[in-house]
Amino acid sequence: MSQDAVNALNEKLDKLLSIMERLAPPEVHKPDIEAADCFVWQAEQSTLQPISKVNRVSIDLIRGVDRARDLLLENTRRFARGLPANNALLWGARGMGKSSLVKAVHAAVAEEHSGVDRLKLIEIHREDIHSLPQLMHQLRDAPYPFILFCDDLSFDIDDTSYKSLKAALEGGVEGRPDNVIFYATSNRRHLLPRDMIENERSTAINPAEAVEEKVSLSDRFGLWLGFHKCSQDEYLSMLEGYIAYYDLPVERDLWQPDALEWATTRGSRSGRVAWQYVQDLAGRLGIRLQK
Repeated sequence: MSQDAVNALNEKLDKLLSIMERLAPPEVHKPDIEAADCFVWQAEQSTLQPISKVNRVSIDLIRGVDRARDLLLENTRRFARGLPANNALLWGARGMGKSSLVKAVHAAVAEEHSGVDRLKLIEIHREDIHSLPQLMHQLRDAPYPFILFCDDLSFDIDDTSYKSLKAALEGGVEGRPDNVIFYATSNRRHLLPRDMIENERSTAINPAEAVEEKVSLSDRFGLWLGFHKCSQDEYLSMLEGYIAYYDLPVERDLWQPDALEWATTRGSRSGRVAWQYVQDLAGRLGIRLQK
């Protein structure tokens, strides 16, 4: 065989090897759970990205949702101690601190259990829900308890990934690992749009069974925590907590009417609106919000 033929054959083999490498499944890297207390699940790479500084507030600043706060805190404490606990769905009004509460509860409980069994938080994005079984499989034998957290979880009419979530939470062959619990926030109580449920009812041969298939997703969450629009007094209490926590030098008689006008211009009162006002107030006072 001539040298040119050998070179041509080697070139073809190199191309074939390159194609096979691209077709091969990506290598699964064992996550470094020791790297941090909080992570973000990167589904495409099947890795956990450690988060050194988490965007959250102290649980002492969560106001106006005392009942939900206490229930979620107790559920999380039981889970961190290895006791039975429920998946939790935090649903309801926008801006009332649903995701803030999850992160604050994790911080509080992790501080209480600072040893080898320290509680970990992993955020999974809504579009990566289909990879939830894969993530649970990676965490099954890890020596830590994990909260898997999905913020703003909901499904559209043509979205079937909710079936993967149902199976991962309770219905799969392996079942949910004992060291994993799932917390989600949503504006919808049943996670699915009302017109999707109504469409199933009107077109299905057996409407009751079709609707049950959709609604039963929320049944996988043993703990339902409703968040509703806050009253004026609750809104002002949130502001008072923020102002005291950050030591902002302003009298109540001065900030209160200003804060009420702020809420009026936005057409709502909520924890998010309260925090936005505090940011504006601190900026006008020339003070950085650092704690």
